[in-house]
Amino acid sequence: MKAVCWMGKGSIEVHEVPDPQVVNPHDCVIKVTRTAICGSDLHLYDGYIPTMESGDILGHEFMGIVEEVGSEVKKLKRGDRVVVPFTIACGNCAFCKRELWSLCDNTNPNAHVCEAMYGYTGSALFGYSHIYGGYAGGQAQYVRVPFADVGPIKIESSVTDEQVLFLSDIYPTGYQGAVNCNIEEGDTVAVWGCGPVGLFAIASAYMLGAGKVIAIDRFPERLKLAREYCGATTIDYTEDDVTVVEALRDLTGGVGPDGCIDAVGMEAHSHTAVGLYDKVKQTLMMETDRPFVLRQAIQSIRKGGSLSVPGVYGGVLDKVNFGAAFGKGIKMGMGQTNMHKYLAPLLKTIEEGQIDPSFLISHRIGIEQVPAMYKTWRDKQDAVTKIVIDPWQDAIVA
Repeated sequence: MKAVCWMGKGSIEVHEVPDPQVVNPHDCVIKVTRTAICGSDLHLYDGYIPTMESGDILGHEFMGIVEEVGSEVKKLKRGDRVVVPFTIACGNCAFCKRELWSLCDNTNPNAHVCEAMYGYTGSALFGYSHIYGGYAGGQAQYVRVPFADVGPIKIESSVTDEQVLFLSDIYPTGYQGAVNCNIEEGDTVAVWGCGPVGLFAIASAYMLGAGKVIAIDRFPERLKLAREYCGATTIDYTEDDVTVVEALRDLTGGVGPDGCIDAVGMEAHSHTAVGLYDKVKQTLMMETDRPFVLRQAIQSIRKGGSLSVPGVYGGVLDKVNFGAAFGKGIKMGMGQTNMHKYLAPLLKTIEEGQIDPSFLISHRIGIEQVPAMYKTWRDKQDAVTKIVIDPWQDAIVA
């Protein structure tokens, strides 16, 4: 089969690799019908996530048709159409039973690596380094899915693949980002980053009762989607007369947002001297992450507000004013998404027409176009907002 492989920092190639097989009676193999490039994949592309190995198959946003099932799989059969969550959970450990699916104790075979870095391990992830299990990802024509009775959700309605594909990650991730803001009716929520997760966080904040959402970004195509599809008030932080903290103060009557969502994470951009400082320190590995957005969110949020961090962070931060977080008594929620908790209710919002997640797709490509599109996505060229891949086409002409 064809698969998208990580070959080193800044190097992505399409290779012919062996088809996956059922290796455990609880596995299934699916034929991938649609997959996507996630913003988190760019952390791998840029070399910021350790333990990647040359030839690793990328991708954690995918769906498809069940091709083969193991002897112990009871809920799926050949021919079922499924979306697969990017976190791999066993369904039986203490954390899964508490619906903390992304903290599963049993699915990461390289738990000792994660424990050495973070103290404990979370769940394994598809296509996301050997820290998180080394599982082959879904930017491929076929993929092995462990714990097949636990993860995949069957799609039995007439909704299209493009409408449900993002249940695999970014829609639930944005939704959990909003949930972690503890939104009350009429609240004002600020969202940094109008990429896919940020856009879904905006839409989800309104679903949960927010009265006003303020979105912060610099790319016109993203800000336009935030305004016109999601209904947000927008701030372009590159405008010379804009200081985000002051703008948020002005837009909230001097109080600050009730909730703040950092949907950017470890590669935050800033056009200021502090942003350059972060870039240099990260390049020299004097810090692993660029926490510019996190600093702004802590500074901006109202006293007693909730700070949510769905954006991925990998390690050590510098010059984060934790004293401000403490002094204002803010609540913080973060972590990989507890995907399994949200799949069924969010599928219902799509089937009932509350949201059409395909609104943010800008590029539809074949598998041979993927390596070039990683650079396009990383450099935010060609007004890119989301890239969807048909792994059975070499190229697609839009």
